[in-house]
Amino acid sequence: MKTRIKIPDKIRSFFISASIMDTIKTSHFVIILLLLVPLILIITVSLVNTISYNRLITNVEKANRLNQIVQTDITNELWNVVAGNKSFDEGRQYLIIDDIRSQIMDISAGETQNRHLLEVVNRALDTLNRNIDLLGRQMRQRFPVIENERMLDEIRGMTVLVSDVLQDFIVLEIESTAIQNDRIQTRAIIILIAECIIIVITLLFSFFVQASVSKSVNNSISSLVALSGSIAKGDLDARAEAPRVQELETLTQDLNIMAGKIKTLIDENIREQKNLQKSEMKALQAQITPHFLYNTLDSIVWLAEGNKNEQVISITRAFSDFFRISLSRGNEWVQVQNELKHIESYLTIQKIRYRDILDYSIEYEKEMKQKMILKLLLQPLVENALYHGIKNKREGGLIKVRGWMELEEETEWLLFSIEDNGIGITKEQLEVIRMQDSASSYGLFNVSKRLELYYNMTGLLDIQSTYDKGTKVSLRIPVVNHV
Repeated sequence: MKTRIKIPDKIRSFFISASIMDTIKTSHFVIILLLLVPLILIITVSLVNTISYNRLITNVEKANRLNQIVQTDITNELWNVVAGNKSFDEGRQYLIIDDIRSQIMDISAGETQNRHLLEVVNRALDTLNRNIDLLGRQMRQRFPVIENERMLDEIRGMTVLVSDVLQDFIVLEIESTAIQNDRIQTRAIIILIAECIIIVITLLFSFFVQASVSKSVNNSISSLVALSGSIAKGDLDARAEAPRVQELETLTQDLNIMAGKIKTLIDENIREQKNLQKSEMKALQAQITPHFLYNTLDSIVWLAEGNKNEQVISITRAFSDFFRISLSRGNEWVQVQNELKHIESYLTIQKIRYRDILDYSIEYEKEMKQKMILKLLLQPLVENALYHGIKNKREGGLIKVRGWMELEEETEWLLFSIEDNGIGITKEQLEVIRMQDSASSYGLFNVSKRLELYYNMTGLLDIQSTYDKGTKVSLRIPVVNHV
């Protein structure tokens, strides 16, 4: 047998006669109000408890820190003065006392029930300050050391007094903290009881509202569920008839409009995914040169230690140009001449490091100097030629970089080739690389992916290689005029 909730007739008739939207608004308002009461109560009490507790803890921490300063810093500083390690005027004794006074004022400015002990500390500090003045006069008048040590003992005694008072203050503040903790526990129990009561009331009210409105809404909702199910299955032509429930008319219209806009939303999602991939590629791009940075700095240090000043100047200037073009004030596009200057700076640095095995040449047509190109397309390819071609051959190697332009069906193209006479690539390795495996060739994968994302084209990068003879990477990109 099902248990039914008994609802008073007047209340039942009000919810049945009222519109569904008004009923939902009213019930939501009441539920939110009921839930806000414990929340506001908890926040208020917690804020009061936190402020009070933090004030006590802060006072204890500050006083304890001051106690350590009083016990050690003042006497240690004056002992150095008396022992002749520094002159009286060079000592920091007055600065230490001023700092103590400043922190005492901070504690007094806050809320504390033990302010009278802080006033005692201030008076003791006045006496301590006078004793220090007297010690200073004695030292200026060249009193015997035994007299200065006697005065230092009096100062120690005064610091012990200040420390004892601060310790009393700390004890009283800790006792206040314990009292405050008991209050917090009592308030927490009261809040818990109140919250349980409010939760029970809220649940009863929610059950009552659900029983009152569910029957009125179910039929109209069923038709909307059928519409959403059709859309979920891919039937974008599905539409729902106007509902009999006035409050659901807007929802039905929105669902019908949504069915017509899903394709647009899908297209927007694809564009967003491309933008996300571009952002990911920017993060990958930033990982290209950390090892190059470390190695170059090591080379500069090595050259400087060898007093090779001209080479230090050359590599430092090339290093500066390299990173200036790499950053390009955050621009994604640079002129061709700057991209090739970037490569020249990179190869200048590497030639100094690998002077026995590396030579290079850079040639390009003047007409393409000011054409725009996506930044950092060529440098990873040159880096591959050096690290995977020339270095693995372990003898003198040459990297040739060429650039030229072609006109094809009224479209201007920028063409580049990076060729080396290094170790080359086996057929098996070349096949893996052409499958764009990022693990096999990070630089080529990065360039290929960025070409696809920014130029919205494929097949712009080509690689040809013969093992033990060398490798040639060709790049073909359209001229961009809208950057």
